[in-house]
Amino acid sequence: MPETLSVAGAVELARVERGGFVESRHAGAALVLDPDGQVIERLGDVDAPILPRSSLKPVQALACMAAGAPLAGQSLALATASHSGTDRHVAVVRDILDSAGVDERSLQCPPAWPADTTTRDTLVRAAGEPERLRMNCSGKHAAMLAACVAQGWERETYLDPEHPLQVQIRELVERLTGERVQAIVVDGCGAPVFAVSLSGLAKAAHRIGGSSERSPFALHRNAAALVAAVREHPWAIDGPGRPDTIAVETTGVFAKGGAEGVMIMVAPDGTTVALKMLDGSGRAAGVVALRLLERAGALSAADVTRAREALPLRVRGGGRDVGAISPAF
Repeated sequence: MPETLSVAGAVELARVERGGFVESRHAGAALVLDPDGQVIERLGDVDAPILPRSSLKPVQALACMAAGAPLAGQSLALATASHSGTDRHVAVVRDILDSAGVDERSLQCPPAWPADTTTRDTLVRAAGEPERLRMNCSGKHAAMLAACVAQGWERETYLDPEHPLQVQIRELVERLTGERVQAIVVDGCGAPVFAVSLSGLAKAAHRIGGSSERSPFALHRNAAALVAAVREHPWAIDGPGRPDTIAVETTGVFAKGGAEGVMIMVAPDGTTVALKMLDGSGRAAGVVALRLLERAGALSAADVTRAREALPLRVRGGGRDVGAISPAF
């Protein structure tokens, strides 16, 4: 059975400190590529397979664009997002569906409460219920449906790994990572997720993040448009006060976290980080990626400090700050 890196293949990436006592440690693996795509730092076993989870969404969105899904600006950012389910997010997802002439009942992601606390509280007070549109992957699913409409593909089975769209996504994953998919399993939203190495994921992120809108190749033009859309609409990729949005707003990176402690991050100069926390916790993934980019000279210490101050990294005790989550280096 395929499996991710072992405990022996992991290194310490972050620490949780409470009142001067190191309470917990997060171990994992990380890879840093320079603007030319060359390895400049390797931490742990980066060749073991991982499940990229939502960090794969940029590739999935590009496959949908290649299939003809009309995505641009906010809708492209939402197709790439793990959004927090605010009304603003939902409105853009509806726009994607409306442009394709598809009803929201066609979405096959599970119903969910919004992750945004204010929005959830409002829905609860109004006796609302979990909705597919509020699910954090609804933008991706809407884009998949739009691609199916553009190609005339069957919509009812769009999550089947053998559906033409999912085959196209798998082929693009292999093209951008430079390796064969090692396993196909079901993601939390019901879509297929493809196992690749952390090294392969870093290569894919670097190729996407370093693409030019002036490229003669449509894939690279679409990738550049995707990155620009996220940087222009950082609220869309995650949500107000949430880690990916904070990282994009404060440092200008392209950031896309995934479940189980996965993160890809590309600095404006193309320096790229991909990492996986072995314990599956994502709470330190963003700050570790930012620190690695700073250490590579791709981000200023001032920008990273500003991001760290905004990220939810404080450890609380007795109603006050008593420690923090921080990189282990």
